[in-house]
Amino acid sequence: VQLQASGGGLVQPGGSLRLSCVASGFTLNRPAVGWFRQAPGKEREAVSCLSTNNEITYYPDWVKGRFTISSDRAKNTVYLEMNNLTPEDTAVYYCTTDLGQSSSHALCHMRPTNWGQGTQVTVSS
Repeated sequence: VQLQASGGGLVQPGGSLRLSCVASGFTLNRPAVGWFRQAPGKEREAVSCLSTNNEITYYPDWVKGRFTISSDRAKNTVYLEMNNLTPEDTAVYYCTTDLGQSSSHALCHMRPTNWGQGTQVTVSS
């Protein structure tokens, strides 16, 4: 199982970014997939998760409608569209999955098994 994240960068407050994660070694429509992030000095936290077959999404309350997770199963790729970014969103963003988990809610409340290498998002003026 491999997860290759990309799309991070430097963006001004209020700006947008779209992260991508290309999966290989498994079929993307089987397990739940998601995004976590880790800021310097902080615990890794869930950002968004997508259940098997794109049926159910999960977002923590602090996302407040700013982020959208989606996938293109034909490309085996998961996306995270992030809008209205703030400096508090600065972190390394990781895509993740756990082959034994189909629930988006469960994936975002556990320590998944498989992780990509992360992509840095910096929000600063």
